[in-house]
Amino acid sequence: MNAVLRIGAFAAVLALAFAAAAAAGGALDPDVREEETTDTHGSAGGHAGEATAAGDPVRGLASADGGLRVVVDDPELRRGRSERVAFRIVGEDGETVRDFDVSHEKRMHLIIVRRDATGFQHLHPVQRADGTWTAPVTLDDAGSYRLFADFSRDGEAQTLASDLRVDGSADLRPLPAPRTTAVSDGGYDVELDAHGSGLRFAVTRDGEPVHTEPYLGAGGHLVVLREGDLAFLHVHPTEDGEGRDDAVAFEAEFPTPGRYRLFLQFKHEGRVHTVAFTEEVR
Repeated sequence: MNAVLRIGAFAAVLALAFAAAAAAGGALDPDVREEETTDTHGSAGGHAGEATAAGDPVRGLASADGGLRVVVDDPELRRGRSERVAFRIVGEDGETVRDFDVSHEKRMHLIIVRRDATGFQHLHPVQRADGTWTAPVTLDDAGSYRLFADFSRDGEAQTLASDLRVDGSADLRPLPAPRTTAVSDGGYDVELDAHGSGLRFAVTRDGEPVHTEPYLGAGGHLVVLREGDLAFLHVHPTEDGEGRDDAVAFEAEFPTPGRYRLFLQFKHEGRVHTVAFTEEVR
């Protein structure tokens, strides 16, 4: 065999050896190929990391997610005055989204709360012809507020958030200590019974049990926010939360240890009442 042929044969042997090593490496370390094919961003509306692993328990940490973003026309508000908040949901193409599902009897839920979890408001804005959502709001205290646009589109629940600012010096308050009882803004006594992910609220007035009226398709409506980042938790009403007994019940997924602020709204005698609790998860 001449020198040229010997060199060619040696090169072929080397190529086969490298190919075998590569195949063995792929079999021993499947993560190498998995990293090349796994979508780290998740599906539309999903999140990588904590939220994906826990079944998307938190939302509202960003102004954009799942190809949609919330745009607030003017985030600067004047303290103690009736202002009109206006915002739009915009798609990846820059166009304003107009079509939404009906969720909890409404197409859009607007939650506003100050960064220290005070000043909670749950509003139902009206959609203009151009797709902009508007609602009147009065914020009595200065500071930074979080605006949550909570909605469902194409069968997928989403919560997008942005900031509002109210002029003046903010007197931020610490989160109240956890208690099992609280009084609503209408003078109703409410007792919280929390076991794991289950939350049951018993409402009484003058010592007598109150049977709540249907509100937003259930016996009550619950918003849960995590202390600090105000992560918006995914909460499900249970059958007991449909006004069939003296308790309003929910299932809440708490993704991390820490303190959470619970805002329960219930309807009785034609009026909606709000009560707040602090829940500590260990």
